[in-house]
Amino acid sequence: MSTLPQKNEDSLRGFGFALTAYLLWGFLPIFMKALAHISPAEVIAHRVIWSIPIAGAVLWATGRTGDLMLALRTPKMLLMALATAALITVNWGIYVWSIGAGHALDAALGYYINPLFSVFLGAVLLGERLSVSQKWAIALAALAVAILTFEAGKLPWAALGLTVTWGFYAYLKKSLPIGPNQGFFLEVLILLPFAIGYVIWAESAGTSHFMAGVTSDTVLLLCCGLVTAIPLMIYANGAKLLRLSTIGIMQYIAPTMIFLTAVFVFGEPFGRARMIAFPMIWAALVIYTVSMVRQARAAGK
Repeated sequence: MSTLPQKNEDSLRGFGFALTAYLLWGFLPIFMKALAHISPAEVIAHRVIWSIPIAGAVLWATGRTGDLMLALRTPKMLLMALATAALITVNWGIYVWSIGAGHALDAALGYYINPLFSVFLGAVLLGERLSVSQKWAIALAALAVAILTFEAGKLPWAALGLTVTWGFYAYLKKSLPIGPNQGFFLEVLILLPFAIGYVIWAESAGTSHFMAGVTSDTVLLLCCGLVTAIPLMIYANGAKLLRLSTIGIMQYIAPTMIFLTAVFVFGEPFGRARMIAFPMIWAALVIYTVSMVRQARAAGK
């Protein structure tokens, strides 16, 4: 999801954009908890549908609709966008389910692990060499997951699902040769027929919560577009104006807020295994971040 900055320096404007996006993502679980009684599929459908007018208005206002038309005429680009659209759909589904089902801590864990998984992907798929510190960080995170698995008797599927889907989404997104705003609009445009189809089916089956008599449900579903599109687009603009190392450190804001919300607002249990595993993840992230900052300084980023 990150984009390399255009200049080799941070800007206050970029920091403000990125901080706003991360804070919005950090508060997102509270919004999603209010939708816990609605199926994740219906929530995702409305995230797609109501993101379209917002993302379209941004493209029109910035004069970037031509990029979108080019993408629609390029089969290879459409196939790549189809893959990223599928991944983001699964990611949203796991996230919405996690919050509604009382597994917000798993969501926080998934987004904490994600940077380390991205480094692992770079080594496996791109042949990037890992530093000793990065290897230790990945090993420590893997050990933390093993402890959670041993304690629960099963893998933390929600956390790993979020990590894997977002990691591959970000990996493929880098190869999509259009801007992040155009790419996001293309993704939701691809998903739109499926979203509309689901909403029509839910309405005919009598399971739809949209315009079904409860005004608050309708308002919340309408707001799904705002909470989906706006943070993504704010972030895309902020990332261009910040160094990679700055973005790397700021990306822990949202999962930390999700973690605090899960424990102190939702009251999710923080048992012995998590008391051991989460500090191990945090230590791994400190090791990784220090290594990343040193590499960025050495490269002048």
